[in-house]
Amino acid sequence: MSKIFSFSGTDTFFPGGSIYPNPKESSFLFSLGHHVDVYFPHQKRSRISAPIVLSGERFERKRPSIEILPDECLFEIFRRLPGGQERSSCACVSKRWLTLVSNICKDEINYNKDGVVSEVEDQDVEGEGYLSRSLEGKKATDVRLAALAVGTASRGGLGKLFIRGSNSTHGVTSVGLRAISRGCPSLRVLSLWNLSSVGDEGMCEIANGCHQLEKIDLCHCPAITDKSLLALAKGCHTLKDLTIEGCANIGNEGLQAVARNCPNLKSISIKNCPLVGDQGIASMLSLASCTLTKVKLQALNITDVSLAVIGHYGKAVTDLSLTNIPNVSEKGFWVMGNGHGLQKLKSFTVTSCCVITDLGLEAVAKGCPNLKQLCLHKCAFLSDNGLLSFAKIASSLESLQLEECHRITQFGFFGYLLNCGAKLKVLSLVNCLGIKDLNLGLPLVAPCQSLRSLSIRNCPGFGDSSLVALGKLCPQLQHLELSGLHGVTDAGFLPLVESCESGLLKVNLSGCVNLSDKVVCILADLHGGTLEMLNLDGCKITDASLVAIAENCQLLNDLDVSKCAVTDSGIAALARSNQINLQILSMSGCSKVTNKILPSLIKLGETLLGLNLQHCKAISSSAVDLLVEQLWRCDILF
Repeated sequence: MSKIFSFSGTDTFFPGGSIYPNPKESSFLFSLGHHVDVYFPHQKRSRISAPIVLSGERFERKRPSIEILPDECLFEIFRRLPGGQERSSCACVSKRWLTLVSNICKDEINYNKDGVVSEVEDQDVEGEGYLSRSLEGKKATDVRLAALAVGTASRGGLGKLFIRGSNSTHGVTSVGLRAISRGCPSLRVLSLWNLSSVGDEGMCEIANGCHQLEKIDLCHCPAITDKSLLALAKGCHTLKDLTIEGCANIGNEGLQAVARNCPNLKSISIKNCPLVGDQGIASMLSLASCTLTKVKLQALNITDVSLAVIGHYGKAVTDLSLTNIPNVSEKGFWVMGNGHGLQKLKSFTVTSCCVITDLGLEAVAKGCPNLKQLCLHKCAFLSDNGLLSFAKIASSLESLQLEECHRITQFGFFGYLLNCGAKLKVLSLVNCLGIKDLNLGLPLVAPCQSLRSLSIRNCPGFGDSSLVALGKLCPQLQHLELSGLHGVTDAGFLPLVESCESGLLKVNLSGCVNLSDKVVCILADLHGGTLEMLNLDGCKITDASLVAIAENCQLLNDLDVSKCAVTDSGIAALARSNQINLQILSMSGCSKVTNKILPSLIKLGETLLGLNLQHCKAISSSAVDLLVEQLWRCDILF
């Protein structure tokens, strides 16, 4: 023992041999566990030598390893590394090192022995959170999140992070979110979907570390409660966009906190949250009324009180969507429209709200003078009278979409066209079973010159008489969609095509099973110079239509002839054309197309980006393999 106490600091300490005359005395030194920290004064130069283990009468030297150091020591080493690349390299060694590196906060790194911030890291951190990453399914784990946090830290950290989880065994928990909060303080967008293992602890970590957060989506995260929203409201005052869906434990208290503490909030979307009621919605609208522009409410237990608050305080709201709100009544829509607070509303969507009636729609038209887009889905009590009254008041409307409004008939539809304002550009009618093909004998009035897009889908009563009337009223159409109209024939469609003066750009005739080659030939002749997209899925056309298209439609880039009677000859006519430059070609279900089509498709492949050959039974798999090899830049479906 005397040799230890006589050590002067300049002699070589423990140069390889034992410091004890009796080797058995070494057990007093080796009895120290690996958890014991050993302190060396700075003025002394210490050396770490490999420990010696006594095995019988022989000494065995173990290879030295840094793994014997406790986590605290490794943490201090990692945070003093000169740059982010060095820390990233260390994180690749093991999960233990990855965990330690990912738990280093930005304000804890890059200090040298004098306490000065490293200039190297200052040069590395320039991204300021512009990087975007997404983890889905089994890839959504804490280890991957830690790796993202460490790997992107030297480039400014993540700006956007999307996690779609379905990993039931090793899913994302608070550990992964803690790594993100410490390694990515510049995070601005966070989206969490279907993460049952993420709770308030993880969200509090995000709120404490990511103070620049502007947008957050919490969808189907059942363990998240109002406590998370309280933390976000306290730590993320820059929040602009909040989406909450399927979170059964989030209620009014959390929404009230966000409304009080986030003055920049512009958009909220709340869906299927049973604890959210009138108090939460009223707080959001009344406290954030100066900045809130987009409001989307779906499947909530709110009443007419919320609609009244929206109508009175929604002074900045431009987009409003109400879906499946069972506890509101006709009175709620009437009060909302007469609240005179929705002066800036431009887009209004109502879905599955049977209580909206003609009176409520008229009130909305009066209270929203700047309304430009109206979408009404599954509004069973809305009738022709309400639509006509709305048309006379809403002179600024540019787009009207009616879906499954079965009390709307031919009189309401054409009455709206006769009375609409001069700004209407888009009109859509979908699954409206009240439409019947009647010869109305419309009066001679000025046509609707502003209408550019007309879509009529799956309205079985819409036929030739209606199309003839449309041709007289809508001469400036450019986009035309007539889908699933079995009652439309060549006799009704040709007058509409011939009346279009400005040139059709996009035409969708899918499911119009009674249209023939005659329609396509005239369409190609009259509008071939402007036509860009043509969908003939299910029509009664043959190669004659393809020949007409090849000769006249030099701007066509998207063609769909699925389930048509075209053959190899028709496709060959397209390939021989020097004018056509198709990018998308769909021939799904064309049973008369065979392997002989390959040379034509290879020729068309010079410009093709997408090719659909599904259910073409006469084309063999070997032919498809050849196409895949030749058309390497084209996405082929088979």
